[in-house]
Amino acid sequence: MDAVKRQRLEASGWRVGNAEDFLGLSPEEVAFIEMKLSLSKRLRELRLSQKLSQESLANRINSSQSRVAKMETSDPSVSLDLIVRTLLAMGATREDVAGAIASSCSSLLL
Repeated sequence: MDAVKRQRLEASGWRVGNAEDFLGLSPEEVAFIEMKLSLSKRLRELRLSQKLSQESLANRINSSQSRVAKMETSDPSVSLDLIVRTLLAMGATREDVAGAIASSCSSLLL
């Protein structure tokens, strides 16, 4: 949100914040969510770069298309472990996984 819009809202009596403020998340919870989002984004990018459908990826990992969709959207029912194992099954390296995590950490520093 730009500064002018923020000032206008605050002048009108609105409180301006983010999801962290609204939900009362700890820094650790924010970091976890950011990591999961980055890994999910990397999973989708890798699947698309390999020209795989969600269904074909699901078959590769003995899962369902809906589970792959949930992984790609960081659904709360999907564990971080499952996302990482799927990335590795797709040929991602430890460095790829670390890079996705590192990108989430750099966004927290901004």
